[in-house]
Amino acid sequence: MTANVVPMARPNIAATVRGYISLTKPRVISLLLVTTVPAMVVAHGGWPSGWLILWTLVGGSLSAGGANAINCWYDRDIDAVMRRTQSRPMVTGVIEPSHALAFGIGLGALAFALLWGATTLAAAILALAALLFYVFIYTIWLKRRTPQNIVIGGAAGAFPPMVGWAAVTGDVSLAPVVMFLIVFFWTPPHFWALALRLQGDYTEAGVPMLPVIAGPEVTRIQILRYSVMLILVTLMLAPAAGLGAVYVGACVVLGGLFLFYAGQLWRRPRSTPPIRLYKYSLLYLALLFMAMGADVIALG
Repeated sequence: MTANVVPMARPNIAATVRGYISLTKPRVISLLLVTTVPAMVVAHGGWPSGWLILWTLVGGSLSAGGANAINCWYDRDIDAVMRRTQSRPMVTGVIEPSHALAFGIGLGALAFALLWGATTLAAAILALAALLFYVFIYTIWLKRRTPQNIVIGGAAGAFPPMVGWAAVTGDVSLAPVVMFLIVFFWTPPHFWALALRLQGDYTEAGVPMLPVIAGPEVTRIQILRYSVMLILVTLMLAPAAGLGAVYVGACVVLGGLFLFYAGQLWRRPRSTPPIRLYKYSLLYLALLFMAMGADVIALG
């Protein structure tokens, strides 16, 4: 793969450090971690050890950061084409591609060792599975081949609740699987809303996102359909995890707003910017998982 790299002067140490940090996509990692701690609280029936939470978050961050760095390495050619990614360090020449790949692999290996040593083997295996799924299934296999890329490949981002649960219990049961499904069904409406706004970028880069292949109208319908399935799955967690009124109330209120925004995007596309649903979806996921933990603490 040949990247379109912009020649530049040799970067200083500070720029290089910032470049390596940006490879890990810290904003994406923060969103993933929001789903980890509440899952740990539900698994433990209250607050687990502070050290266990810390090491789980550190290990999860390293694993996700490694996956993101490898993703940046593989996608550096299309990153040079898309406006929102043209400042990434391999495009600008701040970091050599081979160094970025080694960095990503190293983070993944360190994460596995840390999670195994400080939490449980199950948590380490699940984090590694998420990394491999994101790199090989989504990035390499699906992203450039099918408009269903984010539906199937997005499953990689649904692993953190299971990692958090396994860090506490050493295994996986029905409740963390339902949490996995919540993030799985949340991902398409979240990402397709962004893809609607960035349709021109994806078209130019040759990435077959749903708005590019099927058009905006079909994408808006699919967003609404997945939003309905998302709300149904969130309600399934209450009996699966023994959650009560705090969580169910959050499901109803937050889910109602999610459906409202998705419905507005479908019915009134000209007056409803897709970025509105995209931004709300970020808040929605964080508040929903916080409600899980709050419910357990309130009952305890």
